[in-house]
Amino acid sequence: EGRENVFALLDAQVRQWAEVGRRAYVSAWTRGSRERIASLLREHGMRVRVVETWSRDHDMPPGTVGLTIMGLERGFIADNMAFVSEQDLLGERIARPPRRRRKADQFIAEASEIAEGDLVVHQDYGIGRYDGLETIGVGSAPHDCLRLIYDGNEKLFLPVENIELLSRFGSDQAGVALDRLGGASWQNRKAKMKQRIRDMAGELIRTAALRALREAPALAPGEGLWDEFCARFPFVETEDQSRAIADVLEDMGSGRPMDRLVCGDVGFGKTEVALRAAFVAALSGAQVAVVVPTTLLARQHFRTFSARFAGLPITVAQLSRMVTAKEAAAVRKGLADGTINIVVGTHALLAKGVQFADLELLIIDEEQHFGVAHKEKLKALREDVHVLTLSATPLPRTLQLALTGVREMSLIATPPTDRLAVRTFIMPFDSVVIREAIQRERFRGGQIFCVVPRIEDLDRMAARLHDIVPDARLVQAHGRLTPTELERVMTEFGDGKYDILLSTNIVESGLDMPAVNTLIIHRADMFGLGQLYQLRGRVGRGKQRGYAYLTWPQTHVLSAAAEKRLEVMQTLDTLGAGFTLASHDLDLRGAGNLLGDEQSGHIREVGIELYQQMLEDAVAELRVEKGKRKLQDRDWTPNIILGLPVLIPEGYVTDLPVRLGLYRRIAALANDAEIEAMEAELVDRFGTPPDEVRNLLDVVTLKRLCREAGVERLEAGPKGMVLQFRGNSFANPGGLVGWIATQKEANVRLRPDHKLALVRELTNAQRIRLAKDTVQALGRLAAGQDKAA
Repeated sequence: EGRENVFALLDAQVRQWAEVGRRAYVSAWTRGSRERIASLLREHGMRVRVVETWSRDHDMPPGTVGLTIMGLERGFIADNMAFVSEQDLLGERIARPPRRRRKADQFIAEASEIAEGDLVVHQDYGIGRYDGLETIGVGSAPHDCLRLIYDGNEKLFLPVENIELLSRFGSDQAGVALDRLGGASWQNRKAKMKQRIRDMAGELIRTAALRALREAPALAPGEGLWDEFCARFPFVETEDQSRAIADVLEDMGSGRPMDRLVCGDVGFGKTEVALRAAFVAALSGAQVAVVVPTTLLARQHFRTFSARFAGLPITVAQLSRMVTAKEAAAVRKGLADGTINIVVGTHALLAKGVQFADLELLIIDEEQHFGVAHKEKLKALREDVHVLTLSATPLPRTLQLALTGVREMSLIATPPTDRLAVRTFIMPFDSVVIREAIQRERFRGGQIFCVVPRIEDLDRMAARLHDIVPDARLVQAHGRLTPTELERVMTEFGDGKYDILLSTNIVESGLDMPAVNTLIIHRADMFGLGQLYQLRGRVGRGKQRGYAYLTWPQTHVLSAAAEKRLEVMQTLDTLGAGFTLASHDLDLRGAGNLLGDEQSGHIREVGIELYQQMLEDAVAELRVEKGKRKLQDRDWTPNIILGLPVLIPEGYVTDLPVRLGLYRRIAALANDAEIEAMEAELVDRFGTPPDEVRNLLDVVTLKRLCREAGVERLEAGPKGMVLQFRGNSFANPGGLVGWIATQKEANVRLRPDHKLALVRELTNAQRIRLAKDTVQALGRLAAGQDKAA
């Protein structure tokens, strides 16, 4: 309603300016938004002229609005001209720049586009196979549909505007049976699954609620020292990093225990978030425990923390295999009597003999490395302390908890400035290529990591490297070295005494060695997806380009699963792909049971995306408990038949995957602003959209309005329109009867079969306008009923 008034006011203002000889212009940001504003103004009966150049338009008739493209934030008035900007008119820009803060599940959607031949899950009909896009005639008009094959080779055609009813089944498709169209087994499975998910969501909510009821001390940074501590960070914080730090500070000051996952890619600055949180807790007089998976990472973090807290009244200690028994005893004593403020350690910190005087912050780095037993111990430690979990590739289960909203999550998705993506090569081991790679890295003054899966492979690999590059200085590192030996090797390698560090995957977690920018992984097929990704993240951490070679013996044939993992590594070559990787992992392995130590869940029955969606719904529903009305939305989709062509023509967008992606995005548009932004984006990317595309956008708008009004089916043609209500009943029958009585000229009647009919001659444009106006009016009536109730 507010928007209607704005246009009426603009019209009056334009007339007023015309009387005093002032021409009116509306400035848009892009061609797309100019076209959109032009159609809005024409819809409201205003005269519009598109102004391409300034010289020709001085004969613009009075009362006409000139539309121009200019980057104006706000309008202004000059002697004989007045400018109104896009924001003045609509309150915001139509073609807004893409939002930096993307919702986590968007990553999953992008990581899992549907390809021909994939198994998909239709909410109402179950598991089928996607068989391509087909244009079929609905009435006399062409309509794009997705062709799905079900058991017995039966076909189902799904209109593109309802593509949100489909989700991918997941990657593990072996031995999955297709459902029968119209069979009862899918609905039964789905109903059982729903109950199980409700029980599980209830348990998750209960756990989260217990944490929320507990109290934890509110910790806040002290004024002066905080700024000085932040200034010791030698880089500029990225936007996401600053937001993650702000989120953590807010949680720590809330008076309730924090449970936040900071998911940031390898080398995107998660450690800085941990340092700031530790500073706040330690200067409040509390103790901080940083738990890491490996001794090498404990050593690195201990050095980082000691350097950053130097000169402050804070004692930092280390507890791991690298510490002598005498030192370890002193650290345990210091933790018990409170003289040690920050301790960095491996799971040695979880041992029975470790007691804390006043632990208030627990930081878990690289949580995906801790087993179920360790996690249970961590849980016991953390009943009412603040917990900060850092991970580049969170475990499927952790990721799922964050996506369902049971855990808080901050995403660091922007790379530091000047960071370059690591070039990844996947190939059988080739001595010439490997020699070339090592020599190139040495010539630019860098060092090389060479990683093998087992300790027994080290000597064989050392001999090969010696043959390939006899003059390179090589040193070995693995978990069976004594602590002092390992410390010596790492320090000497860090000081540049060696060119190549040949090791097992002990270098996987969080190590930061800026001089190392080439990585060779032999027998890459023996590593997991998360491990490969973490290992690759050890290189290319500075301004130098990193190179990673994932190799296997030339005689070896890869298994299908290993090939799939390496393929994923090849595709994830952008910066910040850790999150996408985690969602691939969730997709490849399933999420496991979220509550116990059972590792594989019930996902195979309904497919990964639908499972995720059902879990999110169950959690949201239990959160609002009684207010179920708004949460039934996903259970049904209105059916809309306008007798108009609804598709993105091949001539407009030629690339099929891009068309499918657009269909998916258009089906998910949630409000008028998003639809306008989408139309403006289409103009800017592909040119003015043809009528078929505009019809598609109109159908999406109508779908949303029908949902709000409870209209299950809307059919319009040249002779009129028929609407069928969901369950054949309307939410506000009294209001409906009153409304029909006011529509005497419109020829509206309620038929005996409870359908609403509007009989009159309609052109194509009138069809859409009438459908929108009618359904909007019905939506207002239905909402009035809600308020009365």
